[in-house]
Amino acid sequence: MEPKIGLSSEQRQQVINALERVLADVIVLYFGARGAHWNVVGPNFGPLHEFFGEQYEQLDEEMDEVAERIRALGGRAPATIEGYARAKRIDEGAGEAKSAADMIGGLLGGHEALIRQLRDDIEVAERNRDDGTADFLTGLLEDHEKMAWMLRAHLQ
Repeated sequence: MEPKIGLSSEQRQQVINALERVLADVIVLYFGARGAHWNVVGPNFGPLHEFFGEQYEQLDEEMDEVAERIRALGGRAPATIEGYARAKRIDEGAGEAKSAADMIGGLLGGHEALIRQLRDDIEVAERNRDDGTADFLTGLLEDHEKMAWMLRAHLQ
């Protein structure tokens, strides 16, 4: 059943398309943080292992929230690795880096790339009169700015 929420099918689809890309990007960051959590070594293993764990837990919650937003707009949340690989806009591999600093740098680059993309996605939602999604994406933007700041602080 199509939602009757004051947005046309076309408007909703434009926003759903943007949210599908956000979901794919969050999944890339999730697996980067998860990989860093699994693979970090060195004298700061304990605190970094915990820090990466906190990051992937937050990203796990975000994945669910983005998927639920897609569903609220009448879309179907993508659920295949192939679909995520096609939709992602950010680089992956932070969890496979050799050093903790490289892992942190890789995650930082991913968060910063997503932040830039989210600014564009907010404009898509605003252009399509979807204030709810624009607000939702603004909240995600703020969350990723904070995660990026925390990662950046580890490199200073």
